[in-house]
Amino acid sequence: QLELVESGGGLVQAGGSTRLSCTTSGSILDGFRVAWFRQAPGKELEGVSCISRGLNTVYSDSVEDRFTISRDKAKRTLYLQINALKPEDTAVYYCNSHPYERFWWGQGTQVTVSS
Repeated sequence: QLELVESGGGLVQAGGSTRLSCTTSGSILDGFRVAWFRQAPGKELEGVSCISRGLNTVYSDSVEDRFTISRDKAKRTLYLQINALKPEDTAVYYCNSHPYERFWWGQGTQVTVSS
């Protein structure tokens, strides 16, 4: 069964940076477009960025120019570099395919931005 494990979150000051990682147990990066999602307290799940097998990337308007998605197929890992963090970036961040597969959700990683 495919497993996705997110890591790298934490408490970061506004304006700071962090890098999230998503390690996969299978070949999801070979066969699927993959994405980062986030869910802030009291809000719906939001897609923030995705990357295709051909390395084409898409970002939501709220993170454009601050977030960078990348992947390392050899390491079976998806990354999200987050710069210029804002308090509104506070959320639990998840990786999944895009569109997501309901049975692939991991535990996510919490990013908390202090002002």
